[in-house]
Order: sequence, then structure tokens, then C-alpha cells
Amino acid sequence: MIRLVPSRHHDIADDLRQQITTGRIKPGERLPAEARLADRYKVSTVTLRRALAILQTEGLVDKIHGKGNFVRCPLRKIAYVGGWGTLDPWTAAEAALRVTVRINTVQANGHLTTLLKVPTGSPVAEFFCISHEGRSPHGLARIYIPRDLAPAGMLGDDSSWRETAKRFAVLSAPPAAVQETVRARPPTPDEASALQIGTAMAILAITRVATDSTGRVVEVALLAFPGDRVDAVFTTHHVTDERQTQG
Repeated sequence: MIRLVPSRHHDIADDLRQQITTGRIKPGERLPAEARLADRYKVSTVTLRRALAILQTEGLVDKIHGKGNFVRCPLRKIAYVGGWGTLDPWTAAEAALRVTVRINTVQANGHLTTLLKVPTGSPVAEFFCISHEGRSPHGLARIYIPRDLAPAGMLGDDSSWRETAKRFAVLSAPPAAVQETVRARPPTPDEASALQIGTAMAILAITRVATDSTGRVVEVALLAFPGDRVDAVFTTHHVTDERQTQG
């Protein structure tokens, strides 16, 4: 009979997990430096990092580049409600969330030209939004609208537009069609930094493209949420043809 012996990095992960779940290491607390932990457990830093990777995958520890490893604070989940007219990445009921927004005019290039169906270099209104609860980011949104469709004053110093942008990710006229692509993937380095998560954690990435009755793209929203902080809810309404029902 072959007996499997747990590897050293699993033992270390078990010990750290117990300290976290019992409260010996508090939420938000920074773990000792990796070299110091490796010395404490008498292992190499490679083995120690394998143990930390297990805890990062379990959502117990966040590794923030340049800062270290931190015990994750418990976070409430928010809901992303698919479809047009929704609030992203926050909802009207989420009064505790604080949203910061940066508004710019940029030139479309790369993947953005494909999504917006515009020539390279076309001027586009960009809204870069991050929602927070306390110090913890809940999600980020990059929203793009063709510059000529942006309402007057939106890109100026009009505070009313900036307040609207803080609450609504829908800034253009109601579209004729909306397509949403949802997938789980690792975060990019920029996303991991903005969301304060480790690169081992999966994010929920949503690409939403809205078009008008002529087929022109009126808005593109690129949304990213840490996988443990959001639920995506999609509802389909089936319309019955009354003529068929009566027949």
C-alpha cells in the first residue's frame, strides 16, 4: 500500500490557513516578507511561494505587487445585471460604494477600433471608473462612446455630467441591440493593480457592445470584476406572438 505524504508547501499553507481562519492573523494584515516566512518554515522561497499561491487561489490572501501579501478582508458581493439601462459596476442600491471616474478623449486603436467599428485614430470619449467599498475595489469599467455622440458638456468641467458618470455606465441614447460577452480569465497587470488583487485570481470580464438601428456602435463597455466580488445575473424575456396564441 502506497502512502502519500503531503508536500511541504501544503503543510505551510495549512498552517497559515489555520492562523487566518482562527483570527491569529487579522483581515487586512500584511504577512511577513516572503524571505522571512521561508526562513521561519526552513524552506526555500520557491516552496514558500507555492504555499502562498494556494491561499491566493482560495481567496484568503492577496498578493499586491510591490507591497506584499495581505490577508483578504471579507467583501460583500454586488450584482452585475446584464442588459441595457443597468448600472456598472455598481447598482443604485449599493450606496456604500464610492466611485471614482476619469474622463478623457482618446484615439481609438487596436482592439477598440474593431469593437467600435471606427478607423484607427478616431476620437472617442473614455470613462475610466473604479468602484470601492472602503479601501477595497469592487470593479472597474472602461466605457467608450464615439466623440460625436457624446452629449454636449460631458467632456468639459460640467460637474453634473461627472456625477452622472459616477452612477451610470449608460451614457448614450438607448440602442436597438446589445451584445454581451462574458468570460473568466486572469487579470492583466493593470487590472490586478487597479483592483488590488493577485494575478492568480480569476476575474469576470464582460464586454458589452451597444448598436443603434443602423448598426452603428454607440457604446462599448469593458468591465472587470474580481471573481469573488460579483454575481452576474441575466434574464431572458420570451415574447409570445399573439396571433399564434389566438390561432
